[in-house]
Amino acid sequence: MLQVCLNGARTRTECPVLPISPAELARAARAAVAAGAQDIHLHAKTPEGEDTLEPHIVAAAVTAVRAAVSNIPVGVTTGAWTLPDPAQRAAQIRSWTVLPDHASVNWHEDGADEVAAALLERGIGIEAGIYSGTRAAQRFLAWPRAHRVLRILAEVTDSDPRTAAATAAGLISELSPAAEAPLLLHGEGPASWPVLLMASSHDLYMRIGLEDVLHLPDGTAADDNASLVLAARDMIESAGTLGGTSTSPHQ
Repeated sequence: MLQVCLNGARTRTECPVLPISPAELARAARAAVAAGAQDIHLHAKTPEGEDTLEPHIVAAAVTAVRAAVSNIPVGVTTGAWTLPDPAQRAAQIRSWTVLPDHASVNWHEDGADEVAAALLERGIGIEAGIYSGTRAAQRFLAWPRAHRVLRILAEVTDSDPRTAAATAAGLISELSPAAEAPLLLHGEGPASWPVLLMASSHDLYMRIGLEDVLHLPDGTAADDNASLVLAARDMIESAGTLGGTSTSPHQ
């Protein structure tokens, strides 16, 4: 499975073509799915471009994207930068009027279990975000309801393409006790591309999009999310792999 991450916590200063409004997210999602994306992760944003969990903004973003790409799962972030107090984030999740299919929870952040519990109460799938170089894996594996997540989002924070694969291997090893959970492996910056290939070769779920990387494999600036998805598909097919298609425990 190839997920597209449409915008992330970035701003237009970093990326002039970043989709922010519900209409922009819908157009970006439609083009990315046409290019081959099979799942969507987005950050709902205020008109000023700030990430938020406010119910009416989440509802507008999810509704617009669903209208553009029917039958494609849509997920959102619950990152601590949206609202530092985990109790307040959990309260906002409980007040959502339109529910995404899944939401990411970062386990290096304080209160991750509280936020995850609110998602479970609402019947929203959890992507357990596990950053390399943190204690997130240990914290997640110690959570009594770890077996209930939709999948693990293994996030390689090492952006050096020369070392990211080794960092990714170490992160996968840390997560081996959760072998029954599907694993989505992705990198950031220029390391996104070697990590994508590694995920594909290990038959894991994959992710690409403007949240993770702003440049194509050849170093040129990406025009949009769809161009990144097309580049990912080309890279996977050229390597002769297509991750997430077997019965691997991490599928």
